[in-house]
Amino acid sequence: MDDWRIGNIRVTRILEMCDPLRTPSEWFPDCTDEALAPHLHWLKPRSISPATGRIILPIQSFLVRTGHHTILVDGCVGNDKTIADFPHWHRRNDGTFLERLASAGVAPEQIDYVLCTHLHVDHCGWNTRLVDGRWVPTFPNARYIMARRELEAAQTAYADADQPTYQENVLPIVEAGRAVLVDMDYELNDEVWLEPTPGHTPGHVAIGLRSQGIGAVFSGDLMHWPMQCIYPDWNFRYDTDPDQARRTRWAFLEACSDNGRIVMTSHFPLPSVGTISRRHSSFRFVDHQPP
Repeated sequence: MDDWRIGNIRVTRILEMCDPLRTPSEWFPDCTDEALAPHLHWLKPRSISPATGRIILPIQSFLVRTGHHTILVDGCVGNDKTIADFPHWHRRNDGTFLERLASAGVAPEQIDYVLCTHLHVDHCGWNTRLVDGRWVPTFPNARYIMARRELEAAQTAYADADQPTYQENVLPIVEAGRAVLVDMDYELNDEVWLEPTPGHTPGHVAIGLRSQGIGAVFSGDLMHWPMQCIYPDWNFRYDTDPDQARRTRWAFLEACSDNGRIVMTSHFPLPSVGTISRRHSSFRFVDHQPP
C-alpha cells in the first residue's frame, strides 16, 4: 500500500484504475511531436504507453488520517455511473475501490469528510452508490465539503443540458443533507484547508495540509500531466477557462517550487507524488516514492 507521512498525518493512495486513455495531442492541443520528442525517454512507459501512444492516467483518491479526522480527497469514477466518453468507465461493477479502502483499514462509515477538489465524473463518482435503484451517499456519516462556486457551476450545467454526473453524484448528496457548501479558501482546521485554484472548473480548489512544519497539497486537476510543469501554458482540452487555468497553473508552480512542499497529483504517473523544482522559465516534477 502506498503511504506517505506529512508530519503526524498519514496519507494513503486509493487507486481505482490506471489505463491509457487519450494521445497527448487529443488532451493537450498545444502539444507537438517536436516538443514531446526530447522527453519520450522518461515519459515511456510510465506516462505514455509504448503500445498505443496514449497517456496513462491514474484514477485515484487519497485517504487522509489526522489525529482527529478520517478524510477522503475526491471520489474517483464509481460504479453504475452513466459515462459516455469512456466505455470502460460506463456502469462499472467493480469492487476495487472499496476493497482497497478496506485494505487501508477504513470502512465507508468511518469517513468523516469527503473533500471535493471539483465535481467532474472521475473525481466524485464514489460520492454515491446505487442501492435498490436509488443513489445514496457512499460515506453515510461524512460531510461532503464542496466549494459553493463549484456546486453553482454544476447546477447551471445541469440546467443547461442533460448532466448525469450531477444527477448521479452530486444532487443525491445535497438532497441527503450531507453537502457542506463553503468558500474556496475554507479552513477545516489548522492542518487541512482549501486553496482557490480556478480555471479547470470555476470552483476548483486544491487541498492544503500541514503538520509538524511539513507542507503538502492535493492539486486536483489544475494540472494533469508532468509536461505541464515544463510547459505551464499547455492547457487541458476541457479546462473551462483556459486563460484562468494558465494563470492558476503558473501561480501554483511558482508557489510550490524549491520549497519542499509535497505535491500530490490526481493524474500524474504513479507514484503521482513529488516536489516541484524550477529550471529557468519552466518547472520539473520530482517523484517521491512511498517509503
